Amino acid sequence: MEHLSDDLLIEAYYKANELNLSPDFLLLIKKEIERRNLTNKIKQSS
Repeated sequence: MEHLSDDLLIEAYYKANELNLSPDFLLLIKKEIERRNLTNKIKQSS
């Protein structure tokens, strides 16, 4: 995931939520978002 741009990572998070993908997968994306300090760029919907 470190190869994804910040914008693409955020987009992947929203799309994974929209498609109701595995909670484990969502957690991996969210942890990467947190690692990059991008949590302010996502709406706190989960």
